[in-house]
Amino acid sequence: MKNFVFIAVMTLAAAFSANAQQYKVITSVESIVPNGLGRSRIINALEDKDYKEYTSVQTEEDNTRNKADRGDIRVKNFEETKLLNFYNLGGIRFQNIAANDALITSMINDMITNGWELAFVVSGVESEGGKGDGQGIFITRYIFKK
Repeated sequence: MKNFVFIAVMTLAAAFSANAQQYKVITSVESIVPNGLGRSRIINALEDKDYKEYTSVQTEEDNTRNKADRGDIRVKNFEETKLLNFYNLGGIRFQNIAANDALITSMINDMITNGWELAFVVSGVESEGGKGDGQGIFITRYIFKK
């Protein structure tokens, strides 16, 4: 009986350690620049980075700086899927939005097929907003977990 309880506890502990969650972020950037001049993409990093390598600790007593070069942070291996811009010369283009939705849906379905679960979606808009505003992006981050 003691052996059975021990084996059951060890199996349960192994199952919990094997179930550590993993997260992945994929970002879509959709241009809201008038006249179709912007660029729109889905971006998927194909390499991992450890944030600790680029983190510094700053206190009153000690100002420890991380010596990592900003260029080291850049990810050189990533997928870039083209999307259509929201605007063209005629104004907002609903057909482009529908096409982007189809591509993003395909990407989400592919991630789910590969064992990922869509956990969160976060989006925002960046726009100058001043007179003659000619710049802006609509960015969405899809956060998956497994």
